Amino acid sequence: MMLLQRNTTTFGARATRSAPKAVRSVSVRAYGPDRPLWYPGNPAPAWLDGTLAGDYGFDPLGLSSDPATLRWMVQAELQNARWAMLGAAGVMLTSIGAAVGLPFPQWYEAGAAPLPSTVHGEWSFGTLVATMFLLFHWAEQKRINDFWKPGSQGDGSFFGITDDFKGTENGYPGGRLFDPIGFSRGSEAMYKKYKQNEIVNGRLAMVANLGFWAQHLADPYHTTFTSNGVSVPFLNN
Repeated sequence: MMLLQRNTTTFGARATRSAPKAVRSVSVRAYGPDRPLWYPGNPAPAWLDGTLAGDYGFDPLGLSSDPATLRWMVQAELQNARWAMLGAAGVMLTSIGAAVGLPFPQWYEAGAAPLPSTVHGEWSFGTLVATMFLLFHWAEQKRINDFWKPGSQGDGSFFGITDDFKGTENGYPGGRLFDPIGFSRGSEAMYKKYKQNEIVNGRLAMVANLGFWAQHLADPYHTTFTSNGVSVPFLNN
């Protein structure tokens, strides 16, 4: 009887140890009516109902009360936020590199740096502008067409490659080329969390770029975020 009891206890312990762990659910509190608001205690406007990423109920002037305008503003903010994050990263990386002795120009001097050279010599400014215009025009034309008719640019009509650009919704291109790791193909909660994180960091980057400009205009060539002793402390030690 004691042997049977010991075996039963051992089996029970093994069963307890081998039981699968509960999967931690991802709670996205940034959405819905219970989300934090920019002005606590005041209700959000009716057109900001918590379904959008980064919706804190901020629209004191009612600029987005029209549904078509709101849809446009969402995409405009998203694109500007992404450019701002790229710009902020470029400003910080090149400025820190210049401060530690790397051959990087300061961001406000980058326009005077020599253009890339090829086997045919240095690029002219006109060639650079024309090339960028053509490439940007193609990309932006595809984007605006997708805005007016979501999903229309992922139908394989452009040499059969646009299937790899098709995303989950307007403004969020996915597919094999834009989402190779598959962030948008995971759980819905995680996808919403990624969208929230992106727009919040993008807004911070827009404020940061404004700060870079203000600091440069205040003291163009002497005080920057790399030399003020606070933003990047290790550079002044």
